[in-house]
Amino acid sequence: MNQNSDLDHQKLYANFKWERPTHYNFATDVVDRWAKDEPDKLAIFWIDDNADQKQRTFAQISSNSKSLANGLKSAGVKRGDVIILMLGREIEWWESFTASLRMGAVISPGTSQLSAKDLAYRITAAAATTIITNTANADKVEKIQASCPGLHTKVLVDGKREGWLSYDDLLQNNSEEFDAVLTRASEESMCYFTSGTTGLPKMTIHRHDYGIAHQVTGKYWLNLNENDLHWNISDTGWAKAAWSSYYGPWNCGSTLFVHHSNGFSAEDTLSIIENYPITTMCGAPTIYRMLVLEELSKYNLSSLRHCVGAGEPLNPEIIETWKSATGLTIRDGYGQTETPILCGNFHFVEPKPGSMGKPAPGVHLAVIDNDGNEVSTNEEGDIAVLVEPNRPQGMFKEYKDDPERTAATRKGDWYITGDRAYVDKDGYFWFVSRADDVILSAGYRIGPFEVESALLEHPSVAESAVVSSPDETRGEIVKAFVVLVKGADGTEELAKELQNHVKEVTAPYKYPRKIQFVESLPKTVSGKIRRIELRNKEWGN
Repeated sequence: MNQNSDLDHQKLYANFKWERPTHYNFATDVVDRWAKDEPDKLAIFWIDDNADQKQRTFAQISSNSKSLANGLKSAGVKRGDVIILMLGREIEWWESFTASLRMGAVISPGTSQLSAKDLAYRITAAAATTIITNTANADKVEKIQASCPGLHTKVLVDGKREGWLSYDDLLQNNSEEFDAVLTRASEESMCYFTSGTTGLPKMTIHRHDYGIAHQVTGKYWLNLNENDLHWNISDTGWAKAAWSSYYGPWNCGSTLFVHHSNGFSAEDTLSIIENYPITTMCGAPTIYRMLVLEELSKYNLSSLRHCVGAGEPLNPEIIETWKSATGLTIRDGYGQTETPILCGNFHFVEPKPGSMGKPAPGVHLAVIDNDGNEVSTNEEGDIAVLVEPNRPQGMFKEYKDDPERTAATRKGDWYITGDRAYVDKDGYFWFVSRADDVILSAGYRIGPFEVESALLEHPSVAESAVVSSPDETRGEIVKAFVVLVKGADGTEELAKELQNHVKEVTAPYKYPRKIQFVESLPKTVSGKIRRIELRNKEWGN
């Protein structure tokens, strides 16, 4: 990295201006543009566990999504209707996503792991009229159908079933010409349900300008161009899929590499990178933690030129291990379901391992105190986005039907992320914790991430999660849930060794006074560790 990389960021950050069109639709303004300008340009390269391959050009995505939009319209789906999209990494996910945007409907992606109860809640809360899913999930839908009278259109992507429309029939029996819906940039386009760390999941509403915001994601963080083959290892139900499996890459004309699989294997993932010309990769920290446990020297990973991670901060030791094997730095990016990318180790920023990087172009990001004032260098506070008077493109509109929770995200002109950090003298942000993850022990504030990173430096530790645990004397103490590498035994001796190790690499007061060895950690579908679940068990909630 050249010495002027920081100056490049300063210049871009200072001069960046958002596109602010009155009307915008990603399907017509981006997908159709690529289809018209370069009809044979590859949009998706798809494989499955059986080594079957499929390909779709932008022209095919465009025409298929038009046929699907016509079919849905004929079935009674209207502009503004909510469509639940419950698919894995089937190609139909991308076509359905595009069709929904094209017709001015509101797409609500959900993981295939949703239960029937989850589905009923989402359909009812969002007042969804339509669901697109596969045979594996059709029984769930029919189980709750009676309790969801507003659900009038059901589409099956992989066969025929009584009471369901066939996806293939909709494509074959409807025109490839569709009268474009002139959607406003401020019009609702997506409804994401948060992972629900507290209470019922919130309905996060995005507008069509969300697609504009991800120009920054694709160009500056993913570092993509028209010649890239980009692999985002993410479940389609997570907002990260919108970031890195849809808007970001296609804004740049990149080809998406898609591996449709029922599970994750570190060995298979490394073999795929070795056997296909994948140039850029995005994965959750959990993915990289699993990859570095393999013997990386066995694999030829030379096609990769850029790697990013998102979902939670990536531990510095993981970054260093990956760099030693590949020569590449995993560049963290930070954002939320409610936001576009807010901060990152962009390709023109010299990374500081373990830091969140610097604010994204077009985003006034700061660390503020309880009064809404920006804090001094190295002072901890709330990560916040200035949304008045100039709202960054891609910020969520609201939590649907929940004005109190929506209002709770604001402090004056600031949007409060609920995360805490500090900014160093060079302008780099350093994550401390979720605001509700901070451990207050005997007057000390302890962020779990630093303790988890320290534990991961020990060769016996594969993963860890750190939470507060009640203590009569200290109020709270640090407790670590630890997953060991293969061959390691969770003995008392090892627990003491880990405690001493943490004392050596962090401030001694931060060491875990309790250690529990576990087979696995509870996680969201996106791979984030659910500390709240562990914390609630400790506190009897």
